[in-house]
Amino acid sequence: MRRRILALTFDDGPNLNTTLPVLELLAEFRAAASFFVVGEHITAEIAPVLQQMRRQGCEICSHAFSHPALPQLSQTEMLSEHSRTAARIQKAAGVQPRFFRPPYLAVSDAVFETIPLPMIGGYGVRDFDDAVSADARTAGVLRLAADGRIILLHDAEGNVQTVEALRTILPALRGEGFVFVTVSQLFAEKGITPLPHAKILYSYAEQTEQYAPDL
Repeated sequence: MRRRILALTFDDGPNLNTTLPVLELLAEFRAAASFFVVGEHITAEIAPVLQQMRRQGCEICSHAFSHPALPQLSQTEMLSEHSRTAARIQKAAGVQPRFFRPPYLAVSDAVFETIPLPMIGGYGVRDFDDAVSADARTAGVLRLAADGRIILLHDAEGNVQTVEALRTILPALRGEGFVFVTVSQLFAEKGITPLPHAKILYSYAEQTEQYAPDL
């Protein structure tokens, strides 16, 4: 019987005060995840955080360099957002990002045509909003969890309510039989090869339309 898999993803890090507690919880529950990092946050001080991600079997992906709305940029500016982030990831962790999550999930034909990586969306619970409580975040993720889905969370600096929510989310979903995998592992296990320029913003592995349906 095929196992139930789920990709937890985190945007807007890395940093010391939120990303590290997230990594500690992932380690405690033997869970992999994918981190969509903002390039300008990757400094010499933060580089060890990316190295810890790799040691734990997590995946490091790109969330652009300065978190702009890409459709408002020129092609040259978009490519700079991609290349500068990839360079910092490479320097800090020795890997190249395989996936890109556009800031604000804002895409256009030009964005799809310019960024040379598959685009990842995800099902989120507005955990970037301080008004959304940890309990609401927990309930939202438990409702959205399904085999093959990508869950979009945030490890932005100071986002303690998402850390608190993970303390419940991880054991609860583990108890339901879910296995936490990286985005790369999700696609591989589902037999899907996501391609750049495909004009799909993936929120689940087997998605074929540009946008996933709202749930």
